[in-house]
Amino acid sequence: MADVEIPLITQKLLAAKAAQGISFTELEQIVGRDEIWIAAVFYRQASASLEEATKIVEALGLGSDIAIELTTYPSKGLGPIVPTDPLIYRFYEIMQVYGMPMKEIIHEKFGDGIMSAIDFTLDIEKVEDPKGDRVKVVMNGKFLSYKKW
Repeated sequence: MADVEIPLITQKLLAAKAAQGISFTELEQIVGRDEIWIAAVFYRQASASLEEATKIVEALGLGSDIAIELTTYPSKGLGPIVPTDPLIYRFYEIMQVYGMPMKEIIHEKFGDGIMSAIDFTLDIEKVEDPKGDRVKVVMNGKFLSYKKW
């Protein structure tokens, strides 16, 4: 992700993860949280409790100073940029192409409101296909109606 500065703590966590040969799926079993949430903690897009952070750093062979840093409030988002990493850009492109149709269908089915990105889960699955494996992304967010006052 050349266009996004990766925090030093993220670099340390990813290096330790590689050194230990552990996957996010394996960390999910150790921590008791979803692999995507754990990856969000690595990238400082989410914060962990001290207990969760301790499980992460112990699995990676890192010190308690890293655990404490994982409990601090994160700064969320990539910033006001168009991502250039091809995989991340595709999600941006999906929103450019399908964002307004998705918005229209959501309004048609739910009314005037938004999908929460706070009361939210995200799942990524590999779907094997003889024509080429597929990436299945499932976003599940609570619908929040706009308030009238």
